[in-house]
Amino acid sequence: MFSYALRTPAAARTSYRCFSASARRLQDANVLCFLETKVTDKSDMVPAALNAITASKKIGGKVTGILVGKDEASMQPAIDKAKKLGLDSILVRYAPALEHVLAEPTAPVLAELIKKGGYTHFAGPHSALGKNIFPRVAGLLEVQQISDVMSISAPDTFTRPVYAGNAISTVRSKDDIKLFTVRASTWEPAQEGDKEAPVDVKEAENVGPEQSQWISEEIVKSERPDLSSAPIVVSGGRGVKSKDAFDSTIIPLADALGAAIGASRAAVDSGYADNSLQVGQTGKVIAPELYIAVGISGAIQHLAGMKDSKTIVAINKDADAPIFQVADVGLVADLFEAVPELTKKIEAAKQ
Repeated sequence: MFSYALRTPAAARTSYRCFSASARRLQDANVLCFLETKVTDKSDMVPAALNAITASKKIGGKVTGILVGKDEASMQPAIDKAKKLGLDSILVRYAPALEHVLAEPTAPVLAELIKKGGYTHFAGPHSALGKNIFPRVAGLLEVQQISDVMSISAPDTFTRPVYAGNAISTVRSKDDIKLFTVRASTWEPAQEGDKEAPVDVKEAENVGPEQSQWISEEIVKSERPDLSSAPIVVSGGRGVKSKDAFDSTIIPLADALGAAIGASRAAVDSGYADNSLQVGQTGKVIAPELYIAVGISGAIQHLAGMKDSKTIVAINKDADAPIFQVADVGLVADLFEAVPELTKKIEAAKQ
């Protein structure tokens, strides 16, 4: 059960006000944090898992990490890393059916752990996997899930975006167990320390039915920084006009900056860029140090995916484009003239 309060962020760049929570602080908070591993490498955690740890610590009380997979050996590198991230303890649960951490067999394992362990909170990344597993766990526990948490002002009070980021909802949960996923871009990643947490390794109990089957995976290797975690991102929109133009303007600028490449939904739908490069509400939500938007008008759905970037640079010939309302630096110009010139100057400065 939730209670809500809504407020609108100014110009989509928001500082979040925290409420005094001393009266509601749960001294006996017991948090279980889902340490998601990479799809392509179960021996390592996704970067967002480190952000989820930081959010879990914000609750106060004890924080336990949970790793699931096929066997202990395949997860050992992830276990060794997790031990140094400031957690109070680590749980490792394994079973052949958990090799690919599919939601159907995994959710019952997590729900059983939460009940038996007496956990008051269950947290994890707001990732594709998190959005699949957490609702199932919530259903099994008969509680409501809170998605995409951006800040925590008390153990029972969270803020999250609604209406594509145009309003911020403050949610207070009255459930005995609070389940929430966190927006990685609004939390600092947990850092490794010298102290190591104890590890409890056991075969998983209550593994769910294998109602889905892992068929195959396609791994695209690239020397370019990963879009989800790159410090610099160059994105192109429909204003680029064609795939050839996207490749000849966006890619050289990204190469000059050592940046990742992104795209608006309009650019992806038009075939200019691959779907994996989409930034926005239905794509990746990122917060790089520098975000350069080229030929992007600034639709609400796109702003929801990049408005937390530290510095936003917009290049667009339309002076009234919404992107300029959130940009720190704006250039009203023809991108086909401005971007090649900018690329040349960056390359020259590197000489």
